[in-house]
Amino acid sequence: MSVSALEAVKHIKSGDKIYIHSVAAAPQELIKALVTRANELENVTIYHLHTEGDAPYVNPEYEGSFFTKAFFVGSNVRKAVNSGRADYIPVFLSEVPLLFRKGIIKLDYAFIMVSPPDVHGYCTLGVSVDSSKAAVDTAKNIIAEINPQMPRTHGDAFVHSSRFLESVEVDYPIYEFNPGAPSDIEARIGKNVATLIEDGATLQMGIGNIPNAVLASLTNHKNLGIHTEMFSDGIIPLVESGVINGLNKRIHPGKIVSSFVMGTKKLYDFMNDNPLIAMLDVAYVNDTAVIRRNPKVTAINSAIEVDITGQVCADSIGTRHYSGVGGQMDFIRGASLSEGGKPIIALPSVTSRGDSRIVPFLKEGAGVVTTRAHVHYVATEHGVADLYGKSLKERAHELLKIADPRHQAWLEGQISQRFS
Repeated sequence: MSVSALEAVKHIKSGDKIYIHSVAAAPQELIKALVTRANELENVTIYHLHTEGDAPYVNPEYEGSFFTKAFFVGSNVRKAVNSGRADYIPVFLSEVPLLFRKGIIKLDYAFIMVSPPDVHGYCTLGVSVDSSKAAVDTAKNIIAEINPQMPRTHGDAFVHSSRFLESVEVDYPIYEFNPGAPSDIEARIGKNVATLIEDGATLQMGIGNIPNAVLASLTNHKNLGIHTEMFSDGIIPLVESGVINGLNKRIHPGKIVSSFVMGTKKLYDFMNDNPLIAMLDVAYVNDTAVIRRNPKVTAINSAIEVDITGQVCADSIGTRHYSGVGGQMDFIRGASLSEGGKPIIALPSVTSRGDSRIVPFLKEGAGVVTTRAHVHYVATEHGVADLYGKSLKERAHELLKIADPRHQAWLEGQISQRFS
């Protein structure tokens, strides 16, 4: 029997540990109801990956009531993490489910949003299976929002309604993300990356303008497959035209394999009850032993900055946490081990302020997400640098070629000083 969100969260006690469903599936009514109990609660720990929507539990006025430990730092908790009101757990995305399954993190509650139950009582986790499946499997209690606007998805997404301690009926749109048209720089990066993608490749890409620009440059490719931790609207035209058909995949041939998605309502409608899409546990999707079994895995990931030896910072700006380790290393390594695979780091050559993102040294305190030993290709709007098998000095000169021309003289001087 359904209850109100306020009634559902009455079960929470001081000291409890709560997992919140990921990305576009963050259950907003339960979150709002939880913070209304702030004055009654102390030391409630909240865990989650990136979430969209409000995260009021990190607001200063709730310090002492709630403390967030995020596996990925999204914009809604970034200020709190960097001010010390919340914290960040650096971990490969593939290993987040293991923290729950091995009992390293023991959850009292999982707050989730699900599609309505079918005739057999099964709901689905919809747009986010990721680590949420492991949280649901291991939490002592589950409190669920049941939302008819959540797409019903296949794969590991199923959870039976009998597992719910409480369920709350809601009806509001799933969070939508539309980055708009790629800029000229992003379009050029997309074209440069597309030159590396072969027919028959299996793709992993993120969400945003650069992945969309890459996908827009693939209309003349053939027999592409998808095995990725996340995807967005950009794949739909390629599926509809037959460019993406998964015929060459060895693992889940013909299927689009993912762990979570975020996009527009068009994407959510495309996913709804679509057996073409397998939404699977991220411990499996991001397992390098699984990734490498597909042919020509081409992994496209972003970075904040890359130093002249190939070290990639993707989670922080100096000591200021910006995002997270995520699945970058999972797929960079998986692609490099795949037959004909290509791991690619793609980024604009400069920041929005015009500073070079190809740098002599990473900023003090910056996190190395992908080591220089793992990097193969780095792409900017100025071209592609192939670092694999090259010495430190050779790498530096490869990266110099794809740096912004305005910074090349400075970088060349730095290279000369370092390798003289």
